[in-house]
Amino acid sequence: MIGLILLGTFIAVIVIAFVAITQPKLPDAIILSMGVGLAAVVLFVLFQAPDVALTEAVIGTGIGSLIYLMALKHLGEQK
Repeated sequence: MIGLILLGTFIAVIVIAFVAITQPKLPDAIILSMGVGLAAVVLFVLFQAPDVALTEAVIGTGIGSLIYLMALKHLGEQK
């Protein structure tokens, strides 16, 4: 059962990452990259690495995406 969840999550990461890099709109790509980070959190939990999962959730997915969105908003105001 865990093997199927791992396989499904790996496939989800690949599909979400591919969709993220093919998005023409940057906010959509940033939000999809958050999805990749959240799927990575699930993988870390399944691999029994909760400390790495928490770090990825907070820094990688949360703060990193927030910085990207704030920078995008700031650059949009300068045009």
